Amino acid sequence: MNHAAPAHKRILLKLSGEALMGDDAFGINRATIVRMVQEVVEVTRLGVQVAVVIGGGNIFRGVAGGAEGMDRATADYMGMLATVMNALALADAMNKQGVTARVMSAIDIQQVVEPYVRPKALQYLEEGKVVVFAAGTGNPFFTTDTAAALRGAEIGAELVLKATKVDGVYTADPNKDASATRYAKLSFDEAITRNLGIMDATAFALCRDQKLPIRVFSILKPGALKRVVMGEDEGTLVYA
Repeated sequence: MNHAAPAHKRILLKLSGEALMGDDAFGINRATIVRMVQEVVEVTRLGVQVAVVIGGGNIFRGVAGGAEGMDRATADYMGMLATVMNALALADAMNKQGVTARVMSAIDIQQVVEPYVRPKALQYLEEGKVVVFAAGTGNPFFTTDTAAALRGAEIGAELVLKATKVDGVYTADPNKDASATRYAKLSFDEAITRNLGIMDATAFALCRDQKLPIRVFSILKPGALKRVVMGEDEGTLVYA
């Protein structure tokens, strides 16, 4: 059988914590996480090396009321710990589906997860393991988008995939404007000029400087991740 080869050998997938909630108000929806993991497992079986950066909004939003008026750095550290919980859930679901996953944390919690060490992460990827990066950059005041750009650059990913609820970047909000159209591709400069807010400014600048393309796609759309790694027209590509 002649199968087309994937267009990308190594990718960095950025998942928001909210993506794990499904239709729940907060927390981790089991069916949602299993379905997402199936999509990741499918692309690893094609020989694609996958690293994941996960957010913590699904857990941290649940306690955000209590964080009102809290010191920003303290709140950010709480958010980082939430991402560790999500990373453990994600890795567990992957292991149950027969793919070995390793969680590496930017904050040292060695009884729970191993610390992030770049050569070790690269070794795991070469071995076909999925690496889940937890605790963001390990520093307050930086988002998990920035962590995705940073880790993507560090591991030499060919593409940063930003998983959202919308299948790409549109000229306007497609839920509010029926005439909104999806951009198939955009340059970094065009995205800045049009103020499209694809990632936060720090993450976006890092990807632009490193000439690391970003593809925005919907994680809710079955098969979308596979279509992206096969190089099909899925979502929106932002390129240097």
